[in-house]
Amino acid sequence: MATGYVLYNSKAGNINSKNEINLLQGGFQEELRFIEISDITSYTVFFNGISSNDFIIIAGGDGTLNRFVNDTKGIEYKNDVLYFPVGSGNDFARDLGYSKGQSPFTIKEYLKDLPTVNVNGNKRLFINGVGYGIDGYCCEMGDKLRKNSNKPVNYTSIAIKGLLFDYKPTRATVTVDGASHTYENVWLAPIMNGSYYGGGMMPTPRQSRRGGTLSVMVFHCKSKLRALMVFPSIFKGEHVKHTDIVEVMAGKEVAVEFDRPTPLQIDGETILGVTKCTASTCKKEATI
Repeated sequence: MATGYVLYNSKAGNINSKNEINLLQGGFQEELRFIEISDITSYTVFFNGISSNDFIIIAGGDGTLNRFVNDTKGIEYKNDVLYFPVGSGNDFARDLGYSKGQSPFTIKEYLKDLPTVNVNGNKRLFINGVGYGIDGYCCEMGDKLRKNSNKPVNYTSIAIKGLLFDYKPTRATVTVDGASHTYENVWLAPIMNGSYYGGGMMPTPRQSRRGGTLSVMVFHCKSKLRALMVFPSIFKGEHVKHTDIVEVMAGKEVAVEFDRPTPLQIDGETILGVTKCTASTCKKEATI
């Protein structure tokens, strides 16, 4: 009989997610073996040590998925890969129509042909999107809050405070497949592989993760008050109706350059002091 290997992230979801993960045992006839994902030092050794009919369950959030696809980059494996979403954002699951804690579902086809980014010479695959602007700032502030508290981080509250007081918009040049456009007072310029990020925000409602292109959404507005009024509509994808301050473009290669260093996040992982971001589909690797 096949064995299921549950690769879990005990830090996912701002809770002790191991309690939820243990509930998986009752849902499978096969034996399940639980492994903390940070304990795996070599996936080559891991895959060589399991049978081809065994399966893997990734239990965690978007960051856990990001870690898995990057740690297994270049490794061909025949095993089926399932996902059990128990993270804090679960945007990958949301994009596919699933919710937190739902029964594990197969995701192997979505782990192929992922887009690539390169930050300071380090190539990275990404699952959902590369957030650039106030979203990166929110991740930076969220990281600081988590160091001092175990309470869930309210990113919406951080974003509103940033819009009103702390975050300063930038001048940005956005290049899509060689065509460049310059914008003033840019608050957001995420590059997306899926339609969701940031725990339910929908910056690019029409983006398909299997469509072969990426989308970039530019949210530029001189008025803080109007930016604050429009911002909540991102959670329903209705911000795109405000065409004078929101533009969405799609292409195989997207570059965003800010006029000052700004935090950037890749599937929730924060990178500080970035001035230029370039992302591309799997046919051409990206650079930052």
